[in-house]
Amino acid sequence: MPVTEREKMAAGEWYRCLDDELDLLRRQARAAVHAHNSLPPDERGAVAPALRALFAQAALNVFIEAPFHCSYGINIVLGERVYFNAGCTILDSGRVSIGDRSMFGPGVQIYCAEHHKDPARRSTGIEIARPVTVGSDVWIGGSAIILGGITIGDGAIVGAGAVVTRDVPAGATVVGNPARIR
Repeated sequence: MPVTEREKMAAGEWYRCLDDELDLLRRQARAAVHAHNSLPPDERGAVAPALRALFAQAALNVFIEAPFHCSYGINIVLGERVYFNAGCTILDSGRVSIGDRSMFGPGVQIYCAEHHKDPARRSTGIEIARPVTVGSDVWIGGSAIILGGITIGDGAIVGAGAVVTRDVPAGATVVGNPARIR
């Protein structure tokens, strides 16, 4: 049974995000993100070394344009030839797995945290982490938002500006807010 807030977060249970261990992990992520975003492109390469070291797993041929932001990094798994355009954000309190050859347009955002509906509990920092899974060969258009608990199937397309609130079947194209199959 999970004891620490980090263990609760990883187990998909309600946890308190205002926690010393989680604060330290977020500070480490901010430092790695800063290094990635501030290094000259020739020094940064495809992914700055500090950011690559933060990820749970990242294929060697992943490419992340700056600026990029993540909250922990330790919950992110990136397959072969994953590409993030500029301005992408992954709030990875839950596991975020991105399959091979998936491409993200500029400003795509993934939000794993779901805050408590009760205002009194929410004010104490109680939240739950929902994983996000993006299959292989997926294209996500610019400024799309993907909420926690979502799975996007292989070969799917998410239109620019879409807000994905439900799973997307393999090969489907979804657009709009909320995103619907087109």
